[in-house]
Amino acid sequence: MGESDRFNPEEKRWRYKNKFTLGADGNAIVSLFAINVIFFLVLMVVQVGMFASEKTPEFFYTHVVKWFELPASLTRLSERPWTFFIYMFTDTGAGIMRAISNMIWLWAFGYILQQMAGNDKIIPVYIYGGLLGGIFFIVANYVLAPLAPMRDTAGIMGANAGVLAVAMATTTLEPNFRFFTQIRGGIPIWVLMAVYVLIDFAGVAGYSAAYSLSHLGAALAGFLFVVFLRKGKDGSVWMNKSWTWMMDLFNPAARTKKTTAKEKIFYNTGDTKPYVKTTNVTQKRVDEILDKINQKGYNFLTDEEKNFLKKAAEEDDL
Repeated sequence: MGESDRFNPEEKRWRYKNKFTLGADGNAIVSLFAINVIFFLVLMVVQVGMFASEKTPEFFYTHVVKWFELPASLTRLSERPWTFFIYMFTDTGAGIMRAISNMIWLWAFGYILQQMAGNDKIIPVYIYGGLLGGIFFIVANYVLAPLAPMRDTAGIMGANAGVLAVAMATTTLEPNFRFFTQIRGGIPIWVLMAVYVLIDFAGVAGYSAAYSLSHLGAALAGFLFVVFLRKGKDGSVWMNKSWTWMMDLFNPAARTKKTTAKEKIFYNTGDTKPYVKTTNVTQKRVDEILDKINQKGYNFLTDEEKNFLKKAAEEDDL
């Protein structure tokens, strides 16, 4: 069992009995898999159809791929601004092997981040990486003089930026995490990160420097996300709230606020506080709270839940 199987609130070790599995509802990693695969398959089907119609690869690029690729030119970007977001989910331009590789690395690092920080951090980190990576790519094409002649035709697409952000966030959050702990104490996660970076940058070595700078920007996004998270500034909150708000627009039942009896009786009577019951420590309740930590992270527990964990830890030490 690796380090990801344990959680450490207030210097106590908790072993996860029920991890957030790939088949669990709302799994962010599976959602990213699905989005990337859908984009890939759609473009592949279109490409095969065009080749069957004897269209050239250049025709496929100029009439299809350009609508998904993030252009280096701000003029071209103003004509298709949506590419600033969807380019990070489209791997068709580099072929199936890079698409598979990106999904493997996303699972390797994303699964660990999911267990340590919560399921709701995965997609925001991925998107932050894609956005900052895109900004670095465009800026590089305007700042680096040798790239100016290619600016009007250059573009970038693929999940690399988002995946690299997830990898960097995971490594920054828990640099001492180890894989295969049964083998001489395990392999540190920073070693896996170094291998991934070497493979990633080797893949863009034949392209312009803008691609490498784009990936550096994505890594910076993952690093900064964890830095701010440790300072109590969770960059995923507003993004998750915005998504929930948009989904609630299509769900009238979710917009109806339910008032509990406790709120009606106690919270409308001045400074009177409701009775706070003390819950008996049960393994079922512990598992429920640990599942919530898996989903959202320890900081999103209520005071009652934190006190419950503390009480359970104290009883465990007796």
